[in-house]
Amino acid sequence: MGGFNPQSSGMNRVRAHRRYQPNLQLTTLTGKNGAPDKVLACTRCRRTLTKSAR
Repeated sequence: MGGFNPQSSGMNRVRAHRRYQPNLQLTTLTGKNGAPDKVLACTRCRRTLTKSAR
């Protein structure tokens, strides 16, 4: 995702570009064959996975 740095938007007319990176965490999931797989998932996805497990 893209945007602008809020610190550079006052009287400064040149806005500094900023990139927003996803918060990726290493997560262990069970694969199709039952073996645990380590994948990178964002924190929103991890939260959704724990909600659907209940």
